Amino acid sequence: MADRKAHLTIDGLDEAIELPVYSGTAGPDVIDVRELSASGLFTYDPGFMATSATESAITYIDGGNGILLHRGYPIDQLAAHSNFPELSYLLLFGELPTKEQYNEFERTVRSHTMVHEQLSNFYKGFRRDAHPMSIMCGVVGGLAAFYHDHMDISREEDRRISAIRLIAKMPTLAAMCHKYNIGQPFMYPRNDLNYAENFLYMMFGNPCETYEINPVFAKAMDRIFMLHADHEQNASTSTVRLAGSTGANPYACISAGIAALWGPAHGGANEAVLNMLDEIGDDSEDNIQAFIDRAKDKDDPFKLMGFGHRVYRNFDPRAKVMKETCDQVLSELGMADDPQLKIAKRLEQIALEDEYFIERKLYPNVDFYSGIILKAIGIPTNMFTVIFAVSRTIGWISHWNEMISSGNHKIGRPRQLYTGYTQRDYPAE
Repeated sequence: MADRKAHLTIDGLDEAIELPVYSGTAGPDVIDVRELSASGLFTYDPGFMATSATESAITYIDGGNGILLHRGYPIDQLAAHSNFPELSYLLLFGELPTKEQYNEFERTVRSHTMVHEQLSNFYKGFRRDAHPMSIMCGVVGGLAAFYHDHMDISREEDRRISAIRLIAKMPTLAAMCHKYNIGQPFMYPRNDLNYAENFLYMMFGNPCETYEINPVFAKAMDRIFMLHADHEQNASTSTVRLAGSTGANPYACISAGIAALWGPAHGGANEAVLNMLDEIGDDSEDNIQAFIDRAKDKDDPFKLMGFGHRVYRNFDPRAKVMKETCDQVLSELGMADDPQLKIAKRLEQIALEDEYFIERKLYPNVDFYSGIILKAIGIPTNMFTVIFAVSRTIGWISHWNEMISSGNHKIGRPRQLYTGYTQRDYPAE
């Protein structure tokens, strides 16, 4: 029960409406407005920026102080001491695994990376130049046609099996998108490689030669997967939950999340960073300054992509970790003279020193650095958002599982402020 009450006074109503106020373990208190409908009222909150649509114990963000916690653990500590499979276990089950639990979970994920051979026929139905995200939307939804033996979402074991399958198979499906785009044969996953190594192998290996996995690149991929694993109730996670509220199968829900992630305002941000660097083009000081001036001009549509964040009003806690990883990858490759990367480093320096950016807290975010890392590793720009989807799958499926297992969720049904015509009659002939 709520210890406090909010009282809403509305002109024309004789009595104030009493609404309960709830407190979570962290973050702002919330006013329960569900009883407003009894008075014929709804709240109006475009973009849901002031609306708590659910209760969750998975991820907490304090944007003002640059804090990101997964099950209570700070993201920088996880990035320093954990890895993506362990983080996946934490998000899905709520606690860090014991050594035995980790080994069993990691082994189980490795043994489910293969996909049904007939799934390759799905790819053949797409044009070779199709965007990989469009392919992912189709093939992930299509998994329901191949793995329908454990889709009773009311059973905890079925939900666990579906979650494992999605975590394990997403890198395989993503790498198949890349191979299909470039006309190379699909590479079967290898159970002797870890999660990040296996993805790089399937992306860049070929049957004609031995592919040597660079440990610096594998570590960078693991970091990218970790830092994008979950981010609370963002657009794609909310989409997964909304689809899941209807009772849809988990593969359909994750496909819906991929579709939402595809938007340039969401998962496409790191791809937009590289496109911006291409637009700037020349790494001369005068040219870069000209684009900086354009970014400061409110009448110019040009925007510096990869700076600032909708949630973080201070700094993105993931960006510091990603910057360290970026520096390691560039050092490994000896790419200090790459023109595009010179532009990126100069933009980073300006954002950290220029008063305009400092006052507005427009610091480089995780997308700025992840885009540079992925390009340096050799991953094509059109695959950036796909990799984001691979990373975020564990967050999506964890929120979906939390919602279904609660047993008291309701089908999502937002209301509206109607501004169209009132009833009118069809014109007589």
